[in-house]
Order: sequence, then structure tokens, then C-alpha cells
Amino acid sequence: MSEALSRQSPQEIVQMLGAQAKGASRILAQTSEDEINAILDALAAKLRANVPALLESNAKDLAAGEQKGLSPALLDRLALNEERIEGMAAGVEIVAALPDPVGRVLWETERPNGLKIQRVAVPIGVLGMIYESRPNVTIDAAALCLKSRNAVILRGGSESLHSSLALHGLIQDTLREYGLPEAAVSMIPVPDRAAVGAMLGCHQYIDVMIPRGGKSLIERVMNEARMPVFGHLEGLCHIYIDKSVKAEIARDVTYNAKLRRTGICGAMETLLLDASLDPEIAKATLSKLLDAGCEIVGDKMAQALDPRIGAATTQDWSTEYLESKLSCAVVNGVEEAVNHINAYGSHHTDSILAEDAAAVRYFLSNVDSGIVMHNASTQFADGGEFGMGAEIGIATGKMHARGPVGLEQLCTYKYLVRGTGQTRP
Repeated sequence: MSEALSRQSPQEIVQMLGAQAKGASRILAQTSEDEINAILDALAAKLRANVPALLESNAKDLAAGEQKGLSPALLDRLALNEERIEGMAAGVEIVAALPDPVGRVLWETERPNGLKIQRVAVPIGVLGMIYESRPNVTIDAAALCLKSRNAVILRGGSESLHSSLALHGLIQDTLREYGLPEAAVSMIPVPDRAAVGAMLGCHQYIDVMIPRGGKSLIERVMNEARMPVFGHLEGLCHIYIDKSVKAEIARDVTYNAKLRRTGICGAMETLLLDASLDPEIAKATLSKLLDAGCEIVGDKMAQALDPRIGAATTQDWSTEYLESKLSCAVVNGVEEAVNHINAYGSHHTDSILAEDAAAVRYFLSNVDSGIVMHNASTQFADGGEFGMGAEIGIATGKMHARGPVGLEQLCTYKYLVRGTGQTRP
């Protein structure tokens, strides 16, 4: 952090970065796709060339996190390794290879009077991004914002400050090399929580706020922000196993959805079993989870399937564990499963495991979530897995962006009207 910044308050830092980002957004809007793609490819190369330095910075965050007593799941979200850094680099290259989202003609018509009207995709302007623990978000956000020609102000969590600043340094180096303003991707360089409040009030510069983190952070942003918010609520994801399921799908998909990585927002937190499901399939599915060390709490019917299942409380149905634990309930058919999900879920990602076409159709049509799946693990809830290269997050609201927020969702639009001298009577 520069000496000048160190003497400023969080409010002053945000105001300064906001004004600079607004100017940078105008330059980005005029930057060609070829220039942006070259910058992204160069950033990917820098990530690969700086693995030791990035791991050294990340080690400082991990050591501090262990001292603070962060859970294993949170430490996993915080951790970088060679494979994850390569994943970041590959993700940046995928974003570079995607079609340009800016300038797309979304709709057009010609009126009887000869006016030609087009709805055309344009950048939003300046995005504010507040996120916790996962340092890879720094790179994902930068790549997506640059490709969509949006400037972005990043505020990472204090737990990942060393990692995020190291990654941001590589972004800044790349922007300088290609003659773009560093303010195109800026970062709040202090852990002071007052910076969050300053960002939420900076509506004269920040056009949209994007929070990504725990429930308390999301609620604060949605309550206090003076600008529109792409809401990313917690990932309270469900799997419903219908009576028509294939045994191997029930067992393997459920296991993957919970235990592949327990600390991500796409991890399954509640398992719903059809009351008419073959008991042997239900027991085998639960046993595989329990044998792997997953704690399960459930209602009385679920507890009857395995003595290792503890009693669930009402709070368990609305808890995102982010660890090796899940809640389990037995429901009477797909309609009751859908009602449970819509009542207790966070509108993130929910999946049905079934072969019955009518049950699948009902589930896909009536679950009110950003992502609804059939015979697939909820851990596919990821922009990269959707072919978007990366994502800002999974939006759980209903306005503008819903589900994975990628390039197209980071654009708004304007109308272009071309005439030949028409006047309105």
C-alpha cells in the first residue's frame, strides 16, 4: 500500500478509487476485444510464472487462519496450491476465448415509419465486489469484468488479504504493460470493515454491488447498499431422491454432492428421501455418507434407516453447514419435496434424482431456485462448469441476473434508434 493511501481513511480510499474506476470504465468501454484478450492471456501467463510467490503469500493467510481457529472447510476455501492456480490461469484463458459480450444485438425491429430499433448489450460501468476467504475470486472477477468492459473495485476478506493482494499485483502489472488504467481493477488495500460501509454508500461511482460470502455479509449488503445488488445468498442446496431413482445414481451423485468439497456453495446440505423409495437404496446411500465420516441428522423416519443418524431440529432445515454434515428428511412424493425446498432453501441449487418423467417435469418446473438439476450433483453449480469460463457468483435473486453470473449477466443494454428524418405526428 502506498504511503499516500496509508494516511487516508477507508471512506477517502473508496471515494478516490470510485472516481478513478469511473474514469477507467469509460476507457474500457472503448477498448477492443483483441486488446482485452491479449491482456487476459498475459495475466494467465503471469499466474503460471508466479506460483511460488503466490503460494508464499497464501501460506501467510493459512497460518493466520489456523491461529484464528478457522474451520477445515474455511481453510480449504482459503487454500491455494499449484492445481488451483493452474485452474485460475486456465479459467482466464477460457474467458478470453469466449465471444465478446459487448455489442451483441439482443433484439431489433423496424417500425412502419421506417425507424430501425436495436437493443444492444453494453457494460454496466463500475462494479463493487465484496467477498470472503476465496482468493481465486480476485482473478475470476477481474477476468470477467475486463472481458465485459466493466471496471471493478474489489474488497476481499481479511482472511485472504495477503493472497488477494498478491493476485491483484499481477493484474495491475498486466494492465500497466498494456497501457490500460490500473483503476480498471482496483482493490481496497486495508482490512478495516469501515471500507464495506463506505463502498455500500458510494452510489455516485459504483453502479452495482456484488457480495459473495456468508449470510451476515449478504444481509448487510442487501440492507445497506445505496445501489442495486446482485444477491448471492448462502448455498442451502438440496437433493431429492425419488422412488424411481437408479440405485447407483442415488448413491454416487449424493455422495459427490456432499463430500467432493464440503465448503463450497454448491455442496448439498439437505437430503430428501421419497417415503416410497426402496429401503435398501436409501440405506446404501446413507451408509456411504456415514462410512465416510459425514454426520447426518434427520427426522424420525430418516433416523429409522440407520442408528447413526441423529435427531434434527427445525433449525437444521435452514442451515448451511459447509462441513461434513447434512440434514435428512423423508417426504411423501415430489410435491412435498418441492414444498420443503421452496420453504427452507436459499434459491441456489437443487437436484432431483429420478427416472420418472412426470416427477422430473414437476420438480424442474416448480422448484424456485436459480439452478434446478436432474440426475446431477449440485457441485456442478459453477460458471466454469456451465462453460462460462468463470463466475462472479451464483445469484439467488430474480432480477437481471440469476444462477451463475458470467459475462452476459455483467452487461446491461441500451436502445439504438436509427431514422431518416422522421418526426412524430
